[in-house]
Formats: sequence, structure tokens, C-alpha cells
Amino acid sequence: MDRVFFFLGAVLAGMGVAAGAFGAHGLRERLTPELLGVFEVGVRYHLIHALALLAVAWATTRWPGPGPIAAGWLFLAGILLFSGSLYGLSLSGVRALAAVTPVGGVAFIVGWLVLGWTVWQGQ
Repeated sequence: MDRVFFFLGAVLAGMGVAAGAFGAHGLRERLTPELLGVFEVGVRYHLIHALALLAVAWATTRWPGPGPIAAGWLFLAGILLFSGSLYGLSLSGVRALAAVTPVGGVAFIVGWLVLGWTVWQGQ
């Protein structure tokens, strides 16, 4: 699983940089400042959690077991749901997508708690 999470982290980090560049250069003139800010929050959390996947890859080698693996999948779900919904909201203006964002946020929080608990327990 370490290779899977490292691969996902690396690919998602690259995609996060590309999304940030797209927002800074391609959307600045097309979106309102409010929607551009929404897009930038999505990029920020996307990049943070892509790096978290790299940490999960390492953690799976240090503390083998279900904890780091669960944290990795939760971080991936968070990127897709949290950042994805913010990208969709900012690009489409469909406010209903904001209902998905908290689900992704909860996935991030639970992922960090699971990872921390795993390390604390040494499992």
C-alpha cells in the first residue's frame, strides 16, 4: 500500500499545482473574487492532503495495519469530495455542490484522527 499512496500523493500533488496555476492564470479574469477564493481553498486543501498521502505511504511501512490505510483512503475521499465540490462550485456556480463540501471535510478530520490514533497506539 505504500507505493499506492505514494503514487496517489505524487500524482495529486502535481494535479494540485496545475489546478493552482489554472486558478491563478486562467480563472482570475473569469471568476468573481468570491468564487476565485473558493477555488483557491479547494487547491490549498488538495495540496495539503496530497502531501498527507505521502506521509501515509511512509506510515504504512512504519505502522503496518489498517490505520494508515484507512487514513489514506479518507484523505483521498476528502480531496475528491471537499476540493472537488469547491472546484465544481467555483467553475459552475452551482451552489448545491456546497452541500458535499462538509462530507469531504469530515473525511479529512477523521483521516487525521485515525492516523494520529494509529501512531499513538503503535499499530
